[in-house]
Amino acid sequence: MSGGRGRPGTFFGIRKGQAGVRGGATDYTKRYRKDMFGKEMSSNGRFWLTYVDEALIFDEEMVEMYKDTIDVLLVFAGLFSAVVSAFVIQSAQSLQPDSAAVSASLLIELVGYQRAASDTSSIPLSPFYPAISFSPSTTDVLVNSLWFISLTLSLITALVAVLTKQWLHQYISVISDISPLSQGRIRQCRYMGLEKYQVPMIIGFLPILLHASLFLFFLGLCIYLFAL
Repeated sequence: MSGGRGRPGTFFGIRKGQAGVRGGATDYTKRYRKDMFGKEMSSNGRFWLTYVDEALIFDEEMVEMYKDTIDVLLVFAGLFSAVVSAFVIQSAQSLQPDSAAVSASLLIELVGYQRAASDTSSIPLSPFYPAISFSPSTTDVLVNSLWFISLTLSLITALVAVLTKQWLHQYISVISDISPLSQGRIRQCRYMGLEKYQVPMIIGFLPILLHASLFLFFLGLCIYLFAL
């Protein structure tokens, strides 16, 4: 069936009609023994055993998909941050006076004073004299601002990706020393927390954040090259 109609929904975080990898949708009747009459919803009943088993299959598929996305983003964000950092280190020097040029200018001025030691005429100050304030060009300020923002967004993407991956690691961790009923409750609590704090939306937003970082970097690069 095409379009959005007929798509299975979710029930307690598990897709309706989902079949486990170990058998068909009713395979639990063969995997677990039948409960005694009146014990169907007990802590070790077949219902909870089936729920925990099927929930684990669903969670492993979901977390694996999210982790693959996060791993790609982490690798790209790391490489991209290294590239931007190299540009920022070089361009940030234009925001402050060139110490080599200042030293050379002051040395020339000192030689001029020595030559005019016997002359009463005044010698004009060097344009790099410390008393004269330095002001970077508008282009330098704009380019550095764009690149610093780009680097910040890339690092934020990497940070959020690492935190989200740790969250997913805790989400998928299995507690085996408790009853299936307790396992099911803990799993459902974790799934509700995943939806409450919009973890899927955060993971989906990370590529957008990285795309914005790329756009700002290339915009600054175009301005930088145009000003050469």
